[in-house]
Amino acid sequence: MHSIAQMLDPAAWGALLTRGWTELGETGFWLAVVKIIWINILLSGDNAVVIAMACRGLPPRQRLWGMVLGAGVAVVLRIVFTGVVASLMLLPYLKIIGGLALFYIAAKLLVPDDPQHDGAEAAAYLWRAVYIVAVADIIMSLDNVIAIAAAAEGNMALLVLGLAISIPLIVAGAALIMALLDRFPILIWAGAALLGWIVGEVMSTDAATAGYLTRSFGAAFAHDVVYVASATGAVLVLIIGGLWRRAKAPKPSEV
Repeated sequence: MHSIAQMLDPAAWGALLTRGWTELGETGFWLAVVKIIWINILLSGDNAVVIAMACRGLPPRQRLWGMVLGAGVAVVLRIVFTGVVASLMLLPYLKIIGGLALFYIAAKLLVPDDPQHDGAEAAAYLWRAVYIVAVADIIMSLDNVIAIAAAAEGNMALLVLGLAISIPLIVAGAALIMALLDRFPILIWAGAALLGWIVGEVMSTDAATAGYLTRSFGAAFAHDVVYVASATGAVLVLIIGGLWRRAKAPKPSEV
């Protein structure tokens, strides 16, 4: 797949997938599957945090669905990203736009939802949580995509199978994190700070930003800016999210 048109051609994807299954009986195929699963587990910690934080406000019966659907969306997006988004994310200013979207999500996750809602509203909250996971995964998954694509070596069957097997592992990680968030609410702020750190990292490594800093001040300076921008992103998310949380808190007269 060399052009965007080819990447978006369902026939091309189908041919790649069909060709990949011919290696199903080979030992190397299953070793590569294990490698992809392991890479996805190692690199999906931030995604598990997003899933847990997005689903923590759902009713207990909705939480499992939120985690499963969120992890499923994340895996489907990883498969698509390997052919499409990895190339698009190299375009100037796209990561800056994505970083701003992730900043909004990170700050919004600090604002508690109203736990009192009926069935229809609960369903709306569920799909909103899945939407949050999808958008955040689009922005954060470039590093995952590069590593997983390298392990798959162009075999789409490997990619699909390895990522599909990873779904219950991501869900288990999100469930564990959600349990910790319920028991230790302070970790919600730590999760938001983590997302803010990723915001700064994403925006400072945009093709336009990194290119300008490297040309003007050198590669070492551009590398150092990533850490400064990441720390700044974490702090800003906590400040903005905290102010937003305070503004949404019920007034004494409303209690």
